[in-house]
Amino acid sequence: MSRTVPISKRFKSASSSRLPWYGLGLASLFGVSLALRLWGLGRFNTLVFDEVYYAKFAAAFLQGKQEFGGHPPLSTYLIAGGIWLSERLGWGGPETYNGLSGLYISTISYRWLNAVTGAVIPLVLGAIAHLLTGRKAIALLTALLAACEGFLLVESRYALNNVYLILFGLLGWWLLLRSLHRLHSANKLTPVVWLNLVLAGIGFGASVGIKWNGVAFLAGAYLLWIVAWGMQRLQQRGLPSLPFAAPLSGLSRLNAGVWALSMAGIPFLTYYLSWLPYIQLDPSTSFAGWQNRILDYHSRVGGMDAHPYCSPWYTWPLMLRPVAYFYKTAAPGDPVPVVGPDAPTAAGDVIYDVHAMGTPTLWWLSTVAIALLVGVVGYWLWRWATAVQAARSGAESTLSLSPDTQPYLSAAAFVVGNWAVQWLMWMRVTRCTFLYHYMSAELLTVLGLALVLDRWLHSTKPWSRRLAWGAIALVIFGFIFWMPLFLGLPLSADGLQLRRWLPSWI
Repeated sequence: MSRTVPISKRFKSASSSRLPWYGLGLASLFGVSLALRLWGLGRFNTLVFDEVYYAKFAAAFLQGKQEFGGHPPLSTYLIAGGIWLSERLGWGGPETYNGLSGLYISTISYRWLNAVTGAVIPLVLGAIAHLLTGRKAIALLTALLAACEGFLLVESRYALNNVYLILFGLLGWWLLLRSLHRLHSANKLTPVVWLNLVLAGIGFGASVGIKWNGVAFLAGAYLLWIVAWGMQRLQQRGLPSLPFAAPLSGLSRLNAGVWALSMAGIPFLTYYLSWLPYIQLDPSTSFAGWQNRILDYHSRVGGMDAHPYCSPWYTWPLMLRPVAYFYKTAAPGDPVPVVGPDAPTAAGDVIYDVHAMGTPTLWWLSTVAIALLVGVVGYWLWRWATAVQAARSGAESTLSLSPDTQPYLSAAAFVVGNWAVQWLMWMRVTRCTFLYHYMSAELLTVLGLALVLDRWLHSTKPWSRRLAWGAIALVIFGFIFWMPLFLGLPLSADGLQLRRWLPSWI
């Protein structure tokens, strides 16, 4: 069994950083992640996949024009800001310039901020793991696994908006958990708790300001609050509460007014303010009018036959249908083709293929891990329901966890609950959806895999430890093996086919 800090002390340990390996490990992961994202950032001197929208929207905004793309405008400001700064600093050589966005600018200018954002995400996910468990080893393992996620790497190298949605949402969770820890320690609403709650609300509101589905992060926060209040009511009635819900006790100390302000008022205000610069470009438009336009846009998007890479929600955990972002062929030694038709297929041709897909070994292992955690959480929910029923009938019932087990199960419940919110919200969506809509949920499964692997690494059974190390090795090997599809490195036809394990990966 692993030696875990007792729940009464782990809040303090969660904010400490005494071991140099922890800081050095995170710094190394960030450095490697950033290098992979910045390397060859201007290689494809064109607009890749949805850059035909987002880079154009940003360029139009810099020219004082509104370009509506079906989403709120916050990502437009961020990409536009990256363009503005990059062009003034002169980043990118002459070979990286084009006028496809509506401005003659470097491809690096509309991609670099995404690269930095994507490199930060594994650190934030690791920080969340640290707050959930109080263990730096789990935080470092989580960050390592997330840094090996190929989908995150691909999304970080182009002017797309999913990485911003994920970063703001994760920051909202991290700040909310920090406020919860402060509440647990101080047992009252301090200015620091208030600050963290307000900043969490801003993070959640900013996530919605990227895309409306960012609201799932805020919905996860409401799920925690509902569980906390429900457990408090059970305790008041003398009934047993969920044993792994103890870390949520601080949330029940927030009255409805405080919660409504920080988790409703602040997010809405953040979202509303994010529209003002956009509306100022054309004062004849209005906030309400733009919301109606977004709603109308998504109601008119076609179904699963609207695009060749559409995929239904239930296929995402198995990654059955990735999305091809870029595909070109060229003769060996020729420059990377960026415009015009593909070269004729011939022996010796090289292929440049950027596939928006996760690292398969990581994706599938994470799916297995979340299934295991669903089973564990479901088992304890059944035991809790049995204990509640026994207590109601007048029988004695006890339900408790050891200090060693409780942090793991609390973290598992957090992961399972928020993963379910992020994924299952797509069940009733009838419009065309893509694999990248699962990215937020998939990163939670990565955190779940870190919990499972850490548990196995500290097992007394040698086979469990070997299995955990083998899984980590498979993730790293898979990340390297499929790297050409993440970075668009030249491949032969045989090399490309070697990496297409499923017929639907085209």
